[in-house]
Amino acid sequence: MFPGDQFASHYATVNGLRMHYIDEGQGDAVVLVHGNPTWWYYFRNLITVLRKRFRVIVPDHIGSGMSDKPRSFEYTLKNHIDNLAALFDRLHLSTTSLVLHDWGGAIGLGAAAQREVGLEKLVILNTAAFRSNRIPLRIRVCRWPLIGALLVKGCNAFARGATFMAVAQPMKRDLAAAYVKPYTSWKTRIGVHEFVKDIPLHPRHRSYQTLVDVERYVDRLAGNPPEMAIIWGGRDFCFNDHFYHEWRRRFPAAHSHYFDDCGHYILEDGAGRVEPLIENFLSGSST
Repeated sequence: MFPGDQFASHYATVNGLRMHYIDEGQGDAVVLVHGNPTWWYYFRNLITVLRKRFRVIVPDHIGSGMSDKPRSFEYTLKNHIDNLAALFDRLHLSTTSLVLHDWGGAIGLGAAAQREVGLEKLVILNTAAFRSNRIPLRIRVCRWPLIGALLVKGCNAFARGATFMAVAQPMKRDLAAAYVKPYTSWKTRIGVHEFVKDIPLHPRHRSYQTLVDVERYVDRLAGNPPEMAIIWGGRDFCFNDHFYHEWRRRFPAAHSHYFDDCGHYILEDGAGRVEPLIENFLSGSST
């Protein structure tokens, strides 16, 4: 059984590629947007909670999870944004709430900006949608020529390493196996590697201007912000406290919840604590 078979799979053709997504429950739409090397499975417990009150939509980016992983696709931030925006069109989403993690921040907000989607509420989980030149050495190594490809695509070091580096508490073996299930070979790990290579650290990078455009949208949001919750794992080696304080600086009215015992995969370390916070916030019963 594939991890998460308790939810029905759906597929949409976006820009000529097959994009997998989960679509559970009824009510106001909430889109959960993952990063790298996760996939919709990261949100499985949150889906179970939210689908009782909301329509919960959780896509896998092209190159991730159960979506297509083509060799010829340009895995750029712009193309990921375009794909999510196309899914918004396919599902007729003119208004939605967003829950964003990791790369999901830039992708989700980029797609909302492109389609001028009305944002009801926004949940920020250890992510960024603005420029930074901060990158841990353990991630930088995975970008190096030859060595990076061998590590990420050959040894699955990025996805497998995240199962113990992105959490404060070690994952059980079956849970760790589920996280790396979609990434079984050199070919299926291409999206993971391309995500790492696509981190825009300087103006000459192919995705730098796209990130600038997303950051400008964030700046516009700050002028008239949707209701926002920032829920953060304080033991994140990548999206560390610098990013947390930057979100709080930009959106001082946001509801902030800081978990000093949780890592980057806050929905794992904070399981049972974080989901009720998000549910209450989205349903309007948080303070």
